[in-house]
Amino acid sequence: MYRATVLLVSFCITWQVALSVTDGLLPNGDFEYGPKPSEMKGTEVIAKNAIPNWEISGFIEYIKSGHKQGDMLLVVPVGSYAVRLGNEASIKQKVKVRQGQFYSLTFNVARTCAQEEKLNVSVSPNSEPKDWGILPMQTMYSSNGWDAFAWAFHADAPEVEISIHHPGVEKDAACGPLVDSVALKLLSNPKRSKDNLLKNGNFEEGPYMFPNTDWGVLIPPLIEDDHCPLPGWIVDSLKAVKYIDSEHFTVPEGKRAVELVARKRKFYLTDREDQNQ
Repeated sequence: MYRATVLLVSFCITWQVALSVTDGLLPNGDFEYGPKPSEMKGTEVIAKNAIPNWEISGFIEYIKSGHKQGDMLLVVPVGSYAVRLGNEASIKQKVKVRQGQFYSLTFNVARTCAQEEKLNVSVSPNSEPKDWGILPMQTMYSSNGWDAFAWAFHADAPEVEISIHHPGVEKDAACGPLVDSVALKLLSNPKRSKDNLLKNGNFEEGPYMFPNTDWGVLIPPLIEDDHCPLPGWIVDSLKAVKYIDSEHFTVPEGKRAVELVARKRKFYLTDREDQNQ
């Protein structure tokens, strides 16, 4: 009885503590631990700390896979739950990181009502966002309506607050993108080898990929992310490229590759040290 009580108390206070993550889901990053019934009004979450490990603001819905909205059936690709971000809504979590290192954030997202939905992703070492980018959701590339997006940042403090914000203003407050499975990965700075003068020429180092998904990870262009989640490379085009794995795609060598998912894409190689100057 005493042990169970200790575990329960520890779980309840985890949202107040910044935990360290180097490669994998953020604490409750899949949103499988949800609000209490008293903290919800229908599907709307009404308390800012109701979702363990997260702080929310604005109109946030806690969605179970199979939830029906009119003629639309909402399906969660991994696990049973996701969150929907309504007008001017955001989810935040504090994470301990290695100061001075680069990280990549990966999350699954699905568009619902609007055709031009977008998400503002930011990292704040203090009160003001240091790194931020707006990721458009006009084009969805997977057959099931869900895509995984990667976004990289430089850790300027030992503790940062990661925020995903929906800046849209729709007539229906319940319209907005679904977000699921938020993960973080520490990115290494690859070195040139004797067999290849290009850094990360085989694309083996890149953003976190969810093991049970088959749609790869979209890497945004430079105009949407100052720090590319693909170390050594920059996506110099107007659209994203897709980072894929050998488990679900044909990769001739190694475990990772890059797919150019539309007509016109451009890469160039960069030294991370030069990029920061």
